[in-house]
Amino acid sequence: MAQMPPVRGRLNANRSLSDLTWLRVGGPADWLFQPADLKDLSDFLRALPDDVPVFPMGVGSNLIVRDGGLRAVVIRLGRGFNEIEINGTRVTAGAAALDAHVARRAAEAGLDLTFLRTIPGSIGGAVRMNAGCYGSYMADHLVSAQAVSRAGEVVTLTAADLAFSYRQSHLPEGWVLTGATLEAAQADPAALEQRMADQLAARDASQPTKDRSAGSTFRNPAGFSSTGRADDVHDLKAWKVIEDAGLRGARLGGAQMSEKHPNFLINTGQATAADLEALGEQVRKKVYGQSGITLEWEIMRIGERALDAPEN
Repeated sequence: MAQMPPVRGRLNANRSLSDLTWLRVGGPADWLFQPADLKDLSDFLRALPDDVPVFPMGVGSNLIVRDGGLRAVVIRLGRGFNEIEINGTRVTAGAAALDAHVARRAAEAGLDLTFLRTIPGSIGGAVRMNAGCYGSYMADHLVSAQAVSRAGEVVTLTAADLAFSYRQSHLPEGWVLTGATLEAAQADPAALEQRMADQLAARDASQPTKDRSAGSTFRNPAGFSSTGRADDVHDLKAWKVIEDAGLRGARLGGAQMSEKHPNFLINTGQATAADLEALGEQVRKKVYGQSGITLEWEIMRIGERALDAPEN
């Protein structure tokens, strides 16, 4: 492995990533770096040899790390990157701030970012994936984002720079998002609190929130998230085409498509990353055979398969 630059944060070699993901699977990264602050991150990337891959990792809520691990430096932001500040109608949050915390803090100040309340993960991941719910997306609210380039330069990005699309943004390889400023409409704090409570109740009633999952497994073929409206069309929602293919509750090894919500891939207790990914690929194949629809993964899958793992 390459020689690493000196750091003030934490840098660990051959660090397992399984305990850092919601699905609790995956092998080790060559290195895991948790920077102390922005300067520590910038200095590290500037000094890191150009041929060493970098993978920014949030809270692991939307991620399968394959069983063979990751030949890269994984960068995971923590306490130095989770502050939330409110100025007028703008909310600035560090990339490590949890989406739910940002929604709550904004609501207390009478600002409507309630769509973030039920989205698992952190602000960095929400920007990266253009997270959305109830018809609202990060792209609708982003004023600017801060990132550190692979060369260690601190950069400010606009929504245009990120070229948002459904569940996607454009960020150069190895760049690390460190924060974002969002614009929010003003509203009554009590009404916002009630809306979030209703959203949580609806989520808990329809999703397997007690199980080990990574949120929605596949993107909706319709190309938009739930609008939350009574007239929302479900024909081209991922859960509906999976249901129609008879795959609610489908199992492979320790992996299962949830009985409660068939677009949630869950670890029933002893799943490997290979189990989870292979079941997902089986679902994609069967859905295509049933409907001609090609489901696209929403969960990010990274790393190398274990040496004895079969190809999907």
